[in-house]
Order: sequence, then C-alpha cells, then structure tokens
Amino acid sequence: MHKRYVRYPFLTLTLLLFFQAASLFSLGARSRVDSPEVPLPADERRKFDHFFYEALNAKALGRYDEAMDLFHYCHSLDSTNANVLVELGTFYNVLQEKDKAFVFLQRAVARDPDNYYYNMMLAGLSRELGRKQDVVDIYASMYTLYPDKQELLYELARAYADNGELQQAIDMLNRLEKSAGITEMVTLSKFRYYSMMEQKEKAFAEIRQIIEKNPTNPAYLVLMGDLYQEDNQPEMAWDYYEQAKAIDPAFPALILSRISYYEKTGQREAARKELEQAIEGSSMDVDSKLQLLTRYLGILQQEKQDLKVTNRLFESLFRQYPNNSRLNMIYGNVLVMQNDKKGALEQFRKYIAGQPDDPSGYEQMIRIALPDEDLETIKEVTTEGIKQIPQEPQFYFYLGAAYYQEENYEEALHIFEEGLEHAVIENPLLKSDFHGQIGDLNYFLGRKEEAFGNYEKALQLNPQNLPVLNNYSYYLSLEKRDLDKAEMMSGITIKAEPMNPTYLDTYGWILYEQGSYVMAKIYLEKAIGYSKGDPSAELLDHYGEILSKTGENEKAVEQWIRAKQQGGDAEALEKKIKTLTRPTE
Repeated sequence: MHKRYVRYPFLTLTLLLFFQAASLFSLGARSRVDSPEVPLPADERRKFDHFFYEALNAKALGRYDEAMDLFHYCHSLDSTNANVLVELGTFYNVLQEKDKAFVFLQRAVARDPDNYYYNMMLAGLSRELGRKQDVVDIYASMYTLYPDKQELLYELARAYADNGELQQAIDMLNRLEKSAGITEMVTLSKFRYYSMMEQKEKAFAEIRQIIEKNPTNPAYLVLMGDLYQEDNQPEMAWDYYEQAKAIDPAFPALILSRISYYEKTGQREAARKELEQAIEGSSMDVDSKLQLLTRYLGILQQEKQDLKVTNRLFESLFRQYPNNSRLNMIYGNVLVMQNDKKGALEQFRKYIAGQPDDPSGYEQMIRIALPDEDLETIKEVTTEGIKQIPQEPQFYFYLGAAYYQEENYEEALHIFEEGLEHAVIENPLLKSDFHGQIGDLNYFLGRKEEAFGNYEKALQLNPQNLPVLNNYSYYLSLEKRDLDKAEMMSGITIKAEPMNPTYLDTYGWILYEQGSYVMAKIYLEKAIGYSKGDPSAELLDHYGEILSKTGENEKAVEQWIRAKQQGGDAEALEKKIKTLTRPTE
C-alpha cells in the first residue's frame, strides 16, 4: 500500500488577503462627479445606493467575493461612477490583475480628475506597470492642483529620476528643500542622483551640508565615510571615521564601518581587534554589542570567511551576561552555520530553560533533528513543547510524525487527535493535514470508515491537499469502491504534479481497477520513468500486474523479479511469477 509521505513543513502563517479600504478615501474627499452625465432615474439611484453600501459592508466584513460581485452589479447600473471604478480597480490590483486594475483606475480619474487619492492610486499602479511618463504627468498635475502638499515634490522628483530626467529630479528636491529645509531623506536622494550623473563633487557636497547642520552627530560622519569607502576613496573614508571617533568612540555604526574598512583593505587582524575591544572592553549595552556581532557575522558570511572566529567573542559575552538567553539563541544559530549540531542543541536547550514558553527554541532543535531523522530528539523536544505550550500545533504534528515513522500507529493517532483537541489551529491548511494524517493512521489500523471520514474533513478544509487526494483515491481503489470519484481525485494530483511517480502510480492503478489496461500501462511507465533511482517495489508490482493483463507475461515476470529485489513481498510475488511461468498442460 502507498504510505503517505510524512512531511515536516516548518509552520508558516497563511497569508490572509486584506483589501485596503480605498472607498473610504472617496468618502473623505467628496467626488467632483457624484453621478453620471445622464442622471439615473430615482428608482435606479436608490437601487444603486443600496447595493453600493451593501458592497462596502461586505468588504468591511471580509466577504470579498460578495463585495466584488456587488460592485460589479453597481457598475452595471452606473458604469461612470468614480467610487465604483476605484473599488473595482482596488480589487483587481490586489488580485494581481494589474492591467484590469489600471483600466478601472484610469476611468475613475477621468471621471474625477482632481481627486487626490484616485490620482495617487493611479500613479502607484502606473509605476508598477513601468508607465514612467504617466507617473511624471500625474504627479506634475497633482502638484499644480495641490501646491501645499510637499510630499508631491518628493514623489515628482522620484518620478523624474525613474524616467531618466535626473536634473529635473534634483530641481524638484531643491524646491522641496527651500520650503521644508534640509532633511536626510532629500539629501541622500540628491546624493544618489548626482552620483548617477557622475557629478561626484556635488554629490559629496550634499552630505557635507547635512554634516554642517548636525556637527555633533557621528551618524552623518560615518555615513560620509561609508560613501567614500563605496567610492574607493579609503583615505577620505578613514578621515571621516576618525572625526566620528572623536565625538563617540563607542558608536556602534562607527565600529562596524571601521571593521568593514579593515576588511576591505586587507587588515583582518585589525578588524578582529576592533571588534574584540568593542565587545570585551567597551561600556556599550548588550543589545548594541549583539547587533554589532550579528552584523559582523554578516560581513564574514559575505566574504565567505570562517565563522568560528566569533566563538570566543560569544564566550566573552556569556561571561559578561550569563543569564541572557537571547545570547544562547543567536550562538546556537551560529553553531548551526558551523555545522556544530551538538553545540547548537546545547545552546537551544539553555534557551528553552530560560524561555520555556517561546516555541522558537523547540523549533530550532527540531530543525536540527529532522535531516538526520533523529526521532528520539524530536520526541523529547516536542513532548516538552506540548507540556510547556500545549496550544502550539506544530509540536503535536512533529511528535505524531515521529511515532508514524516508527510505525507506532496507535500512539501517532492519539497524538494527532490530541492536537486537534487541544492546539489552536487557525490555519485551515494545517488542520487539513492533521485530518489527513489521522485518515492514514486509521486506514493502517483497519478502521476504513474513520479513515475516509477524516479524508473528507481534510478536503473540506483544503480541496487541493494533494497527499490526501492521492491516498484517499488509492485506498478507494484498493477497496474497489467509488472508482469514478477516486479517478477524479487522483486526476487533480497528476495535473498539479505531472512528474510525481507516486501520483502517476495511483492514477494508473485506478485505471487498472476500472479495466483500462492500456491507459494504465502508459501511466505506470511514466511513473517508472520519473522515479529517482530505482522504482519502488510497489510500483514495479503494479506494473507487472498491468503487463500481465496486456498479455506481456515475460515482461510482467521481469517486473516482479525486480520488485522482489527491491524488498517487495517475496512470497506473494513468487506466487505471481509461478502462475505465469507454470507450463500449460
């Protein structure tokens, strides 16, 4: 029988689709065009108003399919209403049908050309679609209408820059600076645009003016040094780092920049000493030291250097902060990257001791144990996780899976059912997997109706649960019942994964049970062709059965012999072989 794949997915939250309430923008700024050029009759206007507000209510309640249908109906009543056009544009934008969204938003702006929010939405979508000149035109028009909205100058500058009109972009930023003053965001944008125009002196002059405005802030001096370092001017970079050091020698960004400088100039020993001094000798707080160390780890990874050079720094931090469990978590992850699994597990155990109600420590240990199929560690960790945080579903899932792997089906079934009862499972896909596992286990234990009932529950929660569709359809075929339903479910799996040998085998076997031997043979041959390594004994056994029905007895015997070699049921296979090779009397 097909044994369902035991998957160990790291649990992720399902991304829920929430639409932004674009219609509220239109309620906040009265539309210039509240009705079409030809007014609706009074009864049609009442109908439109009723369904429009019903649509808004449905959207607010999260009934998005209903809301979209209602907005479409409103559009059929009044195809020129800007509010409806914007709503439909917003829906299509979220559904990633950008071209449709653009058409609706463009029509909305045509109906209400002065509406600020409609134009902003159209500008944003135009940028996504690469309609660069359109973006420039929209922001320029809006700035003419709303000269007090200074953010439009920044967006217009950005639009000019995207369109390759860099000088115009700088001109807009200069106008913004005259009214709003010098700001970091504007200065950095001007630096970037001057750099793109290869006007380096003007670019660096922009940063100098913000330094002059903030002479005691080391951040801008470090920024200037970093920019010179990126421009391959190490002497100038070092000069600014020294100026920053004179203000605040323990400034974390400065220390990291100096380390980066040493690394780029080949002074690795100096880089190491700089970091050691900051971590071991400075009065910097623990969070800043950890931030510095983790960023240094990033540099080492980028330069493909040995991460073990940081181990003694972690040891120093443990001496300084012996009860900081966050250190255990970070160091455990570093040891994982060093492939020191034993050391990492020790750090995660310490983290769990200090933070027993945080699932991340348990999950890190599970991640280490899974690739090695260390079932004892998995059982130990998940059992403790269930004890400390009984509402977390992943611990039941992994513990049940471990017993499943050990073929302790009764215990595995108990754990999965306990998970459904006690865990908080908000994700319907995960809940579907729980029911799928319970279905498999019940089938292995001979409780077929319970198995099929749980498969139905799993598919109600996730109609595209491929392993459930596969197992449910296969076990139906073994029972020789509901074969049309089995073929339909199995067909979904091979459409989704046309090169999956298990799914192809299931579909072929269902065709065999339906008497379609020639088609069954085609799918079994595909399954064998797509198998990685040697095909499974079960697959070869099935292929032999089908060949025996198509009159290819010698080939059938060959497949059964291969199935025996792959560990299949020797007694049953030998009986089949003798049946086909027995001399006829």
